[in-house]
Amino acid sequence: MTPARLKALGLLSTLFLAGVAAPHPVRAEESAAEDPYGDWIGTLVRDQGTDCPTEGTSLMQIQDGRMIFVPETGTLVLRGVPDKARQHYHAQLVLQDARKQPLPLVFEAHPNGAVFEGVYGTPNCRAHVTLHRPQSRSWKNFMGED
Repeated sequence: MTPARLKALGLLSTLFLAGVAAPHPVRAEESAAEDPYGDWIGTLVRDQGTDCPTEGTSLMQIQDGRMIFVPETGTLVLRGVPDKARQHYHAQLVLQDARKQPLPLVFEAHPNGAVFEGVYGTPNCRAHVTLHRPQSRSWKNFMGED
């Protein structure tokens, strides 16, 4: 190889390694409306009522044809079918209370820029949440995985 080619190869290698080692994602952050699929996390904030699951991180996961919302990443899983075209993200779970009456748990979300804004409700609680992608997303952005 000629010295000029070696120099060019060295420059390309340096630029490539600088891009790989960058502390930020390689792909620009996409809007939640354009790319809703994957995991979204956030902590519920009580607006009114009692017994709101506000102590831990909640998870929303959207896949093609299905979605779940898990308050405080616990054992209750609300399920739904996402509607990307209408930007409608609804999940619910209906339990029975001690008197054999329905006890609905409902979650609604909509994209707002790079995040989702959501509302969680039960007969005893109303809470809101801002959901964002987990920090580990940068590696998935670089590899193009989802």
